Amino acid sequence: MATTDLGELNRQNAYGPRLERSVTLHLQGDWGMANFHRVCSWLAQQFCDRAGPRSQVAIWNLRDGGLEAITKVFEGQVHLSIATPAQLMSTALTGQGIFERCGPMPSLRALGVLPQNDRMVLALSPDHNVSSFGELREKRPPLKIAMSTNDGTNFIGYVASELLKAHGISDEEFKLWGGEYVTATRPEQAMALVMEGKADALLQEAIMTPWWESVIEKKGFIPLAAEKEALNRFQQNNPGAARMDAGPLPAGFWPSLKEPLPCLDFSDFIVLVRDDLAEDVAHLLTWCLVETRAAL
Repeated sequence: MATTDLGELNRQNAYGPRLERSVTLHLQGDWGMANFHRVCSWLAQQFCDRAGPRSQVAIWNLRDGGLEAITKVFEGQVHLSIATPAQLMSTALTGQGIFERCGPMPSLRALGVLPQNDRMVLALSPDHNVSSFGELREKRPPLKIAMSTNDGTNFIGYVASELLKAHGISDEEFKLWGGEYVTATRPEQAMALVMEGKADALLQEAIMTPWWESVIEKKGFIPLAAEKEALNRFQQNNPGAARMDAGPLPAGFWPSLKEPLPCLDFSDFIVLVRDDLAEDVAHLLTWCLVETRAAL
Protein backbone atom coordinates (compact mmCIF):
# COMPACT_ATOMS: atom_id res chain seq x y z
CA MET A 1 0.00 0.00 0.00
CA ALA A 2 1.19 3.49 -0.76
CA THR A 3 2.36 5.67 2.12
CA THR A 4 -0.22 8.44 2.24
CA ASP A 5 0.10 11.79 4.00
CA LEU A 6 -2.03 11.64 7.14
CA GLY A 7 -3.25 15.17 6.55
CA GLU A 8 -4.47 14.13 3.11
CA LEU A 9 -6.26 11.13 4.61
CA ASN A 10 -8.01 13.35 7.14
CA ARG A 11 -8.98 15.77 4.37
CA GLN A 12 -10.47 12.95 2.29
CA ASN A 13 -12.37 11.55 5.26
CA ALA A 14 -13.85 14.95 6.08
CA TYR A 15 -15.77 15.42 2.87
CA GLY A 16 -17.24 13.54 -0.05
CA PRO A 17 -20.35 11.41 -0.52
CA ARG A 18 -21.66 9.07 2.18
CA LEU A 19 -24.18 6.24 2.25
CA GLU A 20 -26.27 5.94 5.40
CA ARG A 21 -27.48 2.46 4.51
CA SER A 22 -25.26 -0.61 4.56
CA VAL A 23 -24.39 -2.25 1.25
CA THR A 24 -22.93 -5.62 0.25
CA LEU A 25 -20.90 -5.54 -2.95
CA HIS A 26 -19.29 -8.28 -5.03
CA LEU A 27 -16.20 -7.25 -6.99
CA GLN A 28 -14.43 -9.34 -9.63
CA GLY A 29 -10.65 -9.12 -9.40
CA ASP A 30 -7.94 -11.12 -11.13
CA TRP A 31 -6.45 -14.54 -10.36
CA GLY A 32 -5.64 -13.38 -6.85
CA MET A 33 -2.21 -11.74 -6.74
CA ALA A 34 -2.12 -9.21 -9.57
CA ASN A 35 -3.18 -5.59 -10.02
CA PHE A 36 -6.95 -6.03 -10.23
CA HIS A 37 -7.13 -7.53 -6.75
CA ARG A 38 -5.11 -4.59 -5.42
CA VAL A 39 -7.53 -2.16 -7.04
CA CYS A 40 -10.52 -4.05 -5.64
CA SER A 41 -9.00 -4.06 -2.15
CA TRP A 42 -8.46 -0.30 -2.36
CA LEU A 43 -12.05 0.29 -3.48
CA ALA A 44 -13.41 -2.05 -0.80
CA GLN A 45 -11.73 -0.12 2.00
CA GLN A 46 -12.51 3.33 0.65
CA PHE A 47 -16.14 2.43 -0.08
CA CYS A 48 -16.80 0.83 3.30
CA ASP A 49 -15.22 3.80 5.10
CA ARG A 50 -18.04 5.90 3.63
CA ALA A 51 -20.99 3.49 3.66
CA GLY A 52 -23.26 2.15 6.40
CA PRO A 53 -21.75 0.30 9.38
CA ARG A 54 -22.61 -3.21 8.17
CA SER A 55 -21.32 -2.67 4.63
CA GLN A 56 -19.10 -5.43 3.29
CA VAL A 57 -17.30 -6.27 0.06
CA ALA A 58 -16.41 -9.67 -1.40
CA ILE A 59 -13.61 -9.92 -3.98
CA TRP A 60 -13.79 -12.89 -6.32
CA ASN A 61 -10.92 -14.41 -8.26
CA LEU A 62 -10.82 -15.44 -11.91
CA ARG A 63 -10.55 -19.02 -13.06
CA ASP A 64 -10.38 -18.36 -16.80
CA GLY A 65 -8.48 -15.87 -18.92
CA GLY A 66 -10.65 -12.88 -18.09
CA LEU A 67 -13.89 -13.21 -20.07
CA GLU A 68 -15.89 -14.18 -16.99
CA ALA A 69 -15.09 -10.79 -15.45
CA ILE A 70 -17.26 -9.23 -18.15
CA THR A 71 -20.03 -11.81 -18.34
CA LYS A 72 -20.46 -11.95 -14.56
CA VAL A 73 -21.17 -8.21 -14.44
CA PHE A 74 -23.58 -8.49 -17.36
CA GLU A 75 -25.38 -11.45 -15.76
CA GLY A 76 -25.58 -9.74 -12.36
CA GLN A 77 -23.32 -12.16 -10.48
CA VAL A 78 -20.97 -9.33 -9.46
CA HIS A 79 -21.46 -5.59 -9.24
CA LEU A 80 -18.09 -4.47 -10.59
CA SER A 81 -15.13 -5.88 -12.47
CA ILE A 82 -11.84 -4.66 -13.88
CA ALA A 83 -10.43 -5.63 -17.26
CA THR A 84 -7.62 -4.83 -19.68
CA PRO A 85 -6.97 -3.69 -22.35
CA ALA A 86 -9.64 -1.05 -21.86
CA GLN A 87 -10.35 -0.39 -25.53
CA LEU A 88 -11.03 -4.08 -26.27
CA MET A 89 -13.91 -4.07 -23.79
CA SER A 90 -15.89 -1.67 -25.97
CA THR A 91 -16.51 -4.61 -28.32
CA ALA A 92 -18.47 -6.37 -25.55
CA LEU A 93 -21.32 -3.90 -26.10
CA THR A 94 -21.89 -5.22 -29.61
CA GLY A 95 -20.68 -8.81 -29.16
CA GLN A 96 -17.76 -8.59 -31.57
CA GLY A 97 -14.46 -10.44 -31.65
CA ILE A 98 -13.78 -12.46 -28.52
CA PHE A 99 -17.27 -11.56 -27.28
CA GLU A 100 -19.04 -12.96 -30.34
CA ARG A 101 -20.06 -16.19 -28.61
CA CYS A 102 -21.47 -14.17 -25.68
CA GLY A 103 -23.61 -11.91 -27.82
CA PRO A 104 -24.06 -8.17 -27.25
CA MET A 105 -23.89 -6.92 -23.65
CA PRO A 106 -25.39 -3.44 -24.05
CA SER A 107 -26.08 -2.85 -20.34
CA LEU A 108 -22.38 -2.65 -19.43
CA ARG A 109 -21.12 0.73 -18.29
CA ALA A 110 -17.68 2.09 -17.35
CA LEU A 111 -17.19 4.05 -14.14
CA GLY A 112 -13.74 5.08 -15.29
CA VAL A 113 -10.36 4.04 -16.61
CA LEU A 114 -7.19 3.65 -14.56
CA PRO A 115 -4.21 4.63 -16.73
CA GLN A 116 -1.68 1.86 -17.26
CA ASN A 117 0.81 2.05 -20.11
CA ASP A 118 1.25 -1.37 -21.71
CA ARG A 119 1.91 -3.01 -25.07
CA MET A 120 1.81 -6.44 -26.72
CA VAL A 121 5.30 -7.44 -27.91
CA LEU A 122 6.84 -10.40 -29.73
CA ALA A 123 10.49 -11.06 -28.88
CA LEU A 124 12.72 -13.84 -30.25
CA SER A 125 15.82 -15.62 -29.07
CA PRO A 126 18.97 -14.20 -30.72
CA ASP A 127 19.72 -17.74 -31.92
CA HIS A 128 17.29 -17.17 -34.81
CA ASN A 129 19.03 -14.00 -36.04
CA VAL A 130 15.66 -12.38 -36.74
CA SER A 131 15.11 -8.70 -36.03
CA SER A 132 11.89 -7.89 -37.93
CA PHE A 133 8.57 -9.43 -38.88
CA GLY A 134 9.71 -9.37 -42.50
CA GLU A 135 12.73 -11.53 -41.67
CA LEU A 136 10.50 -13.77 -39.59
CA ARG A 137 8.16 -14.44 -42.51
CA GLU A 138 11.13 -14.98 -44.82
CA LYS A 139 13.09 -17.38 -42.60
CA ARG A 140 10.06 -19.24 -41.16
CA PRO A 141 11.91 -20.62 -38.12
CA PRO A 142 10.23 -23.43 -36.12
CA LEU A 143 9.66 -21.25 -33.07
CA LYS A 144 8.25 -22.27 -29.74
CA ILE A 145 6.29 -19.16 -28.79
CA ALA A 146 5.35 -18.74 -25.13
CA MET A 147 2.04 -16.90 -24.92
CA SER A 148 -1.25 -16.87 -23.08
CA THR A 149 -3.77 -19.48 -24.17
CA ASN A 150 -6.14 -18.40 -26.92
CA ASP A 151 -9.02 -20.45 -25.56
CA GLY A 152 -11.91 -18.06 -26.16
CA THR A 153 -11.71 -16.58 -22.64
CA ASN A 154 -8.22 -15.07 -22.50
CA PHE A 155 -7.93 -11.46 -23.68
CA ILE A 156 -4.13 -11.69 -23.78
CA GLY A 157 -4.11 -14.84 -25.90
CA TYR A 158 -6.79 -13.47 -28.21
CA VAL A 159 -4.97 -10.20 -28.90
CA ALA A 160 -1.65 -12.03 -29.33
CA SER A 161 -3.12 -14.39 -31.91
CA GLU A 162 -4.81 -11.54 -33.79
CA LEU A 163 -1.53 -9.61 -33.85
CA LEU A 164 0.25 -12.53 -35.51
CA LYS A 165 -2.57 -12.89 -38.05
CA ALA A 166 -2.34 -9.19 -38.85
CA HIS A 167 1.34 -9.76 -39.67
CA GLY A 168 0.43 -12.56 -42.09
CA ILE A 169 1.17 -15.41 -39.67
CA SER A 170 -1.95 -17.51 -39.20
CA ASP A 171 -2.04 -20.56 -36.96
CA GLU A 172 -2.02 -22.78 -40.04
CA GLU A 173 0.97 -20.95 -41.54
CA PHE A 174 2.88 -21.11 -38.27
CA LYS A 175 2.37 -24.86 -38.00
CA LEU A 176 3.74 -25.30 -41.53
CA TRP A 177 6.97 -23.76 -40.25
CA GLY A 178 7.11 -26.46 -37.59
CA GLY A 179 6.18 -23.83 -35.02
CA GLU A 180 4.50 -24.51 -31.69
CA TYR A 181 2.62 -22.42 -29.16
CA VAL A 182 3.68 -23.13 -25.58
CA THR A 183 0.84 -21.67 -23.57
CA ALA A 184 -0.16 -20.67 -20.06
CA THR A 185 -2.94 -18.51 -18.65
CA ARG A 186 -1.10 -15.71 -16.88
CA PRO A 187 1.75 -13.50 -18.17
CA GLU A 188 4.30 -14.56 -15.56
CA GLN A 189 3.60 -18.22 -16.34
CA ALA A 190 4.34 -17.65 -20.03
CA MET A 191 7.51 -15.73 -19.20
CA ALA A 192 8.65 -18.55 -16.92
CA LEU A 193 8.49 -20.91 -19.90
CA VAL A 194 11.08 -18.74 -21.63
CA MET A 195 13.34 -18.44 -18.60
CA GLU A 196 13.20 -22.23 -18.14
CA GLY A 197 14.27 -22.81 -21.75
CA LYS A 198 10.95 -24.31 -22.84
CA ALA A 199 10.31 -21.59 -25.45
CA ASP A 200 12.51 -19.48 -27.72
CA ALA A 201 10.04 -16.65 -28.33
CA LEU A 202 7.69 -14.63 -26.14
CA LEU A 203 4.45 -12.95 -27.22
CA GLN A 204 3.05 -11.16 -24.20
CA GLU A 205 1.95 -7.96 -22.47
CA ALA A 206 2.94 -6.68 -18.98
CA ILE A 207 6.05 -5.11 -20.48
CA MET A 208 6.80 -3.04 -17.37
CA THR A 209 7.48 -6.12 -15.24
CA PRO A 210 10.94 -7.31 -14.21
CA TRP A 211 10.12 -10.60 -15.95
CA TRP A 212 10.10 -8.90 -19.34
CA GLU A 213 13.36 -7.11 -18.58
CA SER A 214 14.93 -10.46 -17.69
CA VAL A 215 13.82 -11.91 -21.02
CA ILE A 216 15.28 -8.96 -22.94
CA GLU A 217 18.42 -8.27 -20.93
CA LYS A 218 19.38 -11.64 -19.44
CA LYS A 219 18.24 -13.90 -22.28
CA GLY A 220 19.07 -11.34 -24.98
CA PHE A 221 15.73 -11.71 -26.76
CA ILE A 222 15.13 -9.33 -29.67
CA PRO A 223 11.78 -7.46 -29.67
CA LEU A 224 10.24 -7.05 -33.12
CA ALA A 225 8.74 -3.75 -34.21
CA ALA A 226 5.09 -4.08 -35.19
CA GLU A 227 4.54 -3.13 -38.83
CA LYS A 228 2.31 -0.13 -39.49
CA GLU A 229 0.37 -2.03 -42.15
CA ALA A 230 -0.19 -4.87 -39.70
CA LEU A 231 -1.47 -2.53 -37.00
CA ASN A 232 -3.90 -1.08 -39.53
CA ARG A 233 -4.93 -4.61 -40.50
CA PHE A 234 -5.47 -5.49 -36.84
CA GLN A 235 -7.83 -2.54 -36.58
CA GLN A 236 -9.67 -3.60 -39.75
CA ASN A 237 -10.02 -7.18 -38.49
CA ASN A 238 -10.95 -6.09 -34.97
CA PRO A 239 -12.72 -2.72 -35.29
CA GLY A 240 -12.63 -0.71 -32.10
CA ALA A 241 -10.50 -3.27 -30.25
CA ALA A 242 -7.30 -1.25 -29.80
CA ARG A 243 -6.10 2.33 -29.60
CA MET A 244 -4.07 3.17 -32.66
CA ASP A 245 -2.42 6.30 -31.23
CA ALA A 246 -0.55 4.73 -28.31
CA GLY A 247 2.90 5.47 -29.69
CA PRO A 248 6.02 3.30 -29.63
CA LEU A 249 8.02 2.14 -26.65
CA PRO A 250 10.71 4.79 -26.21
CA ALA A 251 14.38 4.05 -26.75
CA GLY A 252 15.89 3.02 -23.43
CA PHE A 253 12.69 1.43 -22.12
CA TRP A 254 14.91 -1.61 -21.77
CA PRO A 255 18.64 -0.82 -21.56
CA SER A 256 19.32 -2.61 -24.85
CA LEU A 257 16.46 -0.92 -26.74
CA LYS A 258 18.28 1.67 -28.84
CA GLU A 259 15.38 2.89 -31.02
CA PRO A 260 11.66 3.46 -30.45
CA LEU A 261 9.69 0.23 -30.86
CA PRO A 262 6.25 0.40 -32.55
CA CYS A 263 3.85 -1.96 -30.75
CA LEU A 264 0.20 -2.87 -30.43
CA ASP A 265 -1.47 -1.05 -27.55
CA PHE A 266 -2.56 -3.08 -24.52
CA SER A 267 -3.18 -0.23 -22.10
CA ASP A 268 -5.41 0.81 -19.23
CA PHE A 269 -7.69 -0.86 -16.70
CA ILE A 270 -11.39 -0.25 -17.24
CA VAL A 271 -13.79 -0.41 -14.28
CA LEU A 272 -17.09 -1.96 -15.39
CA VAL A 273 -20.55 -2.09 -13.84
CA ARG A 274 -24.09 -2.64 -15.13
CA ASP A 275 -26.50 0.16 -15.90
CA ASP A 276 -28.86 -0.86 -13.07
CA LEU A 277 -26.29 -0.33 -10.30
CA ALA A 278 -27.80 2.02 -7.72
CA GLU A 279 -26.89 5.58 -8.64
CA ASP A 280 -25.59 6.50 -5.19
CA VAL A 281 -23.41 3.38 -5.06
CA ALA A 282 -22.02 4.12 -8.52
CA HIS A 283 -21.37 7.72 -7.48
CA LEU A 284 -19.51 6.73 -4.31
CA LEU A 285 -17.40 4.13 -6.14
CA THR A 286 -16.52 6.67 -8.81
CA TRP A 287 -15.68 9.30 -6.19
CA CYS A 288 -13.34 6.80 -4.51
CA LEU A 289 -11.68 6.05 -7.86
CA VAL A 290 -11.04 9.73 -8.51
CA GLU A 291 -10.44 11.25 -5.09
CA THR A 292 -8.56 8.54 -3.16
CA ARG A 293 -5.98 7.50 -5.76
CA ALA A 294 -3.16 8.46 -3.39
CA ALA A 295 -4.10 5.54 -1.14
CA LEU A 296 -3.50 2.93 -3.87
